[in-house]
Amino acid sequence: MSRIGKSPIALPAGVELKVDKNIVSVKGPKGVLYQVIASDGITVVVEDNNVLVTRNTEQKRHKSMHGLYRQLINNMVIGVTEGYTAELELHGIGYRASNRGQLLEMALGYSHPVMFFLPDEVKVETISEKGKPPVVKLTSNDKQMIGQIAAKIKSFRKPEPYKGKGIRFKGEEIRRKAGKTAAK
Repeated sequence: MSRIGKSPIALPAGVELKVDKNIVSVKGPKGVLYQVIASDGITVVVEDNNVLVTRNTEQKRHKSMHGLYRQLINNMVIGVTEGYTAELELHGIGYRASNRGQLLEMALGYSHPVMFFLPDEVKVETISEKGKPPVVKLTSNDKQMIGQIAAKIKSFRKPEPYKGKGIRFKGEEIRRKAGKTAAK
């Protein structure tokens, strides 16, 4: 039984949710998001500023999709009201980040700068303070997109366990390993 799927989603003031066949659209102050309900056994109903996601059968596939679609719709509602942010820190000597509009330019210890162009849905801001690692701050109303972009930026220089250099999420702890010791 899906406990997540059973719980209703409360719609805040200013948020409008429409269901057209198998497409759910959520409109709010921060934009509009769409989600296709690919499973035919899942139905979405709006009642009294609450959204209920129900399933038609007790099949294992429908049970798993029940909680998934409920959470996706909940993330959409939160995204159009509050939005999401992801902050990435660049740890390493000489690691820098700057942006010109949607173009993110990073110096990550390679012989060339790494250029990454972000989609219009994601806003980027770079923060460089003396004594602290550079920070790349991403903001968007789409949780899935911001997660994918943050993972892609992190893949340019994954944190390594010996010196701790690389790109990591703010507050993320890297499990460190001991290096070689001189054997005598």
